[in-house]
Amino acid sequence: MRLILLGPPGAGKGTQAQRLVKERGLVQLSTGDMLRAAIAAETEMGLRVKDVMAKGHLVSDQMVVEIVAERLDQPDILPGFILDGFPRTLPQADALENLLEERKIPLDVVILLTVEDDILVERIAGRYTCASCGGGYNDVTHNPRVEGVCDRCGSTEFKRRPDDRREVVQERLRAYYRETAPLIGYYWAKRKLRAVDGMQDIGVVSDAIERILAEFAG
Repeated sequence: MRLILLGPPGAGKGTQAQRLVKERGLVQLSTGDMLRAAIAAETEMGLRVKDVMAKGHLVSDQMVVEIVAERLDQPDILPGFILDGFPRTLPQADALENLLEERKIPLDVVILLTVEDDILVERIAGRYTCASCGGGYNDVTHNPRVEGVCDRCGSTEFKRRPDDRREVVQERLRAYYRETAPLIGYYWAKRKLRAVDGMQDIGVVSDAIERILAEFAG
């Protein structure tokens, strides 16, 4: 099974990807992880990326595509994979299609997680983690059982990511609609797109995804 999880930041793509990795043995292909792995392995591309990042520049589409191409040539993806964070734009989607065609790897389905914008902002802006063990919480949906005390380790120290501030989240959402949302029509036209209501409970979303995957596996 080879799929793309699509949706705005905070829609739950990472949570669902981790579940699919655990339960189906799929490989999660995250562009961030791929870039870090290439740099750590000191591949030719990794060294180029490291140089670009050291200068404070953004990694170009072409470099990201080349990193993805390297990763698609590794044997561990044969049982199936989830693309996470790629493609982000229409040019990247075209490049991915070419990469898959060259390798005769079919893309089975693109699953879109839909979430209302206002709720999405509340979800992300409300996130915080235990400073000790990394346990995740949310002001709206998941506070510790005992106020101010981590459920997992008992720590009383918590932290929030600077980019989870409301104004930053709103800008990320605008960038999503500007750059990534056009992929919805792109994959719909290719008859690859299936939508799931990401506002439901995590387990309900997981069940909906499983039904879609069963449809394509069958």
